[in-house]
Amino acid sequence: MTATKTFGDQMKTGSKTRTRTLVTNAGRAPHRNHGVVNPPVYHASTILKPTLAKLEESRKTGFDGYRYGRRGTPTSRSFEEAVAALYGADDAIAVSSGLAAISCAILSQVSAGDHILLADNVYFPTRKFAAGFLERFGVNSSYFDPMKPEQLVEQIRPETKIVYLEAPGTMTFEVPDIPKLAASAHQHNATVIMDNTWATALYFNALEHGVDIVVEAVTKYICGHSDIMMGAIVSRNAHADAIRDMVYMQGNCSGPDDLYLAQRGLRTMSVRLAQNGETALTLAKWLQDRPEVDRVLHPALPSCPGHDLWKRDFTGSSGLFAFVLKPVAKSALAAFLDGLELYGMGASWGGYESLILPGDPAAARTATKWDEAGQLLRIHAGLEDEKDLIADLEAGFERMAALV
Repeated sequence: MTATKTFGDQMKTGSKTRTRTLVTNAGRAPHRNHGVVNPPVYHASTILKPTLAKLEESRKTGFDGYRYGRRGTPTSRSFEEAVAALYGADDAIAVSSGLAAISCAILSQVSAGDHILLADNVYFPTRKFAAGFLERFGVNSSYFDPMKPEQLVEQIRPETKIVYLEAPGTMTFEVPDIPKLAASAHQHNATVIMDNTWATALYFNALEHGVDIVVEAVTKYICGHSDIMMGAIVSRNAHADAIRDMVYMQGNCSGPDDLYLAQRGLRTMSVRLAQNGETALTLAKWLQDRPEVDRVLHPALPSCPGHDLWKRDFTGSSGLFAFVLKPVAKSALAAFLDGLELYGMGASWGGYESLILPGDPAAARTATKWDEAGQLLRIHAGLEDEKDLIADLEAGFERMAALV
């Protein structure tokens, strides 16, 4: 079921200005809602039909109206239309979390006996879903180094139905050659699914680079305020029906208030993301010059693997990156982290607040190795003043140095 068209769908994503216009306007229909700027919030489970004929019509395949709250309301449709418009896609569907988007997208394309091939640097819960759920029901998975496209060709099988990608890689921020990997997958009749949460449609339209199905954690940049859980699956018509059928069979949906907050966040995403990205790059360059830091992993830095591919394919960088400390004792690491005032220590990212999180990429690798001796720390740059964020890190390094 393809979302009903509203304002903004006649515009196509093209220049950066066009995309910002879509962020502001797509999915809204003020003059169908008494002139109200923001789409209304429908709290709905039961949706009544006035006649038997209308009830029977709502049960037919291809019905594009509303028949039960779990299968969509004007609130969910307005948000889905906006996300689809950002990608120039035929359809988008909102689900209950980013991981739900990942799992529903994968399940829509596989059956028992199939195989999926995953980039080795994907989000850890994706790996856990592949090993903990898919394997149990007869879908096998294996991993390849995304920075070595020849490994995809070597490992793809006749039964491979999905090549699953993420760019840049979770925690380590490599940028692979997405168009090349997608072309190789298509030569073997595999569907390409990509997690595009880091860049969003604003900085990388994955559908225009060979990807078939895009998943995003709406929890992150689209929402932008760290107060909802939601995911989105975006596709063209060739995959849209299968995805919606899987989502409906699982009973997966998003609540009306979360949908409202997600759409509200969407309207400011372009300005927030620009600030997140500017601050992150400032922090990354500052960290490069710190004697305590061994490496900084940020796609916009020439030292980051895949930097040239990022320059070729992406139009910007977001607020998430990582750096590797030179080896220190755990007590010194704790002194650095525990005293930070502006960086919260917790999972997720994409909100207005800055975050820092220790990570261990070695625990989530199969086809590649992570052998850095020092601790990796992932930063999300929020909307605070960059000078204050730098001062907070500097104070942390001073506490760390006192224990080294």
